[in-house]
Amino acid sequence: MSIQVSNLSKVYGEQKAVDQISFTAEKGKITGFLGPNGAGKSTTMKIATGYIPPTDGEISVCGLDVVSESLATRKKIGYLPEHNPLYLDMYVHEYLAFIGNANGLKGSNLKSRIQAVIELCGLQREQNKLIGSLSKGYRQRVGLAQALIHDPEVLILDEPTTGLDPNQILEIRKVIKSISKEKTIIFSTHIMQEVQALCDWVVIINKGKIVANESMDSLRNSMADKQYIILEFSEPCDIASLTQLKGIVNHEPIDDQNHCKLEVEKGADLRNEILKVAAENNLPLVGIKQDSSSLEEMFHNLTKS
Repeated sequence: MSIQVSNLSKVYGEQKAVDQISFTAEKGKITGFLGPNGAGKSTTMKIATGYIPPTDGEISVCGLDVVSESLATRKKIGYLPEHNPLYLDMYVHEYLAFIGNANGLKGSNLKSRIQAVIELCGLQREQNKLIGSLSKGYRQRVGLAQALIHDPEVLILDEPTTGLDPNQILEIRKVIKSISKEKTIIFSTHIMQEVQALCDWVVIINKGKIVANESMDSLRNSMADKQYIILEFSEPCDIASLTQLKGIVNHEPIDDQNHCKLEVEKGADLRNEILKVAAENNLPLVGIKQDSSSLEEMFHNLTKS
């Protein structure tokens, strides 16, 4: 069970939304599909689910081509779109039965699957409520339950935690993690904390092109290669004397003129030297701490152009 994307392109008029991208999502791994807004994430997912056709290239799901074998492919996919399309005037249990029927489930099989996804998604107390009366968090749970109702081999989740509060995010993460060993999961987001908490593999797309495609462990190792010292001053000041220290690779302001980030050579601890130079030059230094590069920084560097 896997998703194979090969030289995929999608063009709208003169705009190339997706440009010759290739990657694979494997069973038992959560693949994070990252990118800024408008990068091509949702377009790729819509092609993968058969919602829109590609301009060029191929996507196969469990060995089936999503264009020539569209119906067979859709039976293997559970899809939660970015904008969760629920029938707000239906009851939760009624809606799940409707979606189950649409996926060919009947009788005792349908009944058992409804009960299974209700328990998995924590909807026991909400199952007899109107969907329109539910909070955003519970509506997302209903959306996840409908994606899982037919026990698909592949799960495609487009921004599943957008708009949720921290407690709701943790609950949705727990559900996704609990089912990940038996399924192929693509998880689209631009929230870096989600990626670090959930993903085994990361694909980053920017302006329709893949700019990173590697394991989370590999990303963590590359992030560890950069080391920083964060400085805080009580007022704006000239830090030229600090940036000339041996071992300083680069520097940049953070948020305001009272904070600065110094990139230092790997393994170097320059805090004592910085404190000495700050005192000699009467710099109003009030805070100093070591830090390493983050996934947010890597994401920014890969997608800023």
